[in-house]
Amino acid sequence: MIGTLIGIIIVLIVLGVLYWAITQLLPLIPLPEPFQRIIHVLLVLILVLVVLWVILQILGAVVSLPAWLHVGSIR
Repeated sequence: MIGTLIGIIIVLIVLGVLYWAITQLLPLIPLPEPFQRIIHVLLVLILVLVVLWVILQILGAVVSLPAWLHVGSIR
């Protein structure tokens, strides 16, 4: 349980730093507006999927989940 929480915290910190770095560097790349918007939407979508995965990890460590929700485990 403690190992799972530490792993989740590390994953969320790394994701936060990556999100910050990409949002800071994206305006420095000369791209037309639609491509910048598409990249930003894809970045947010990927981050949301990873956060949902982390939430499933927390739930899996605390309660018993159905078999179709087992998406892997942090070890």
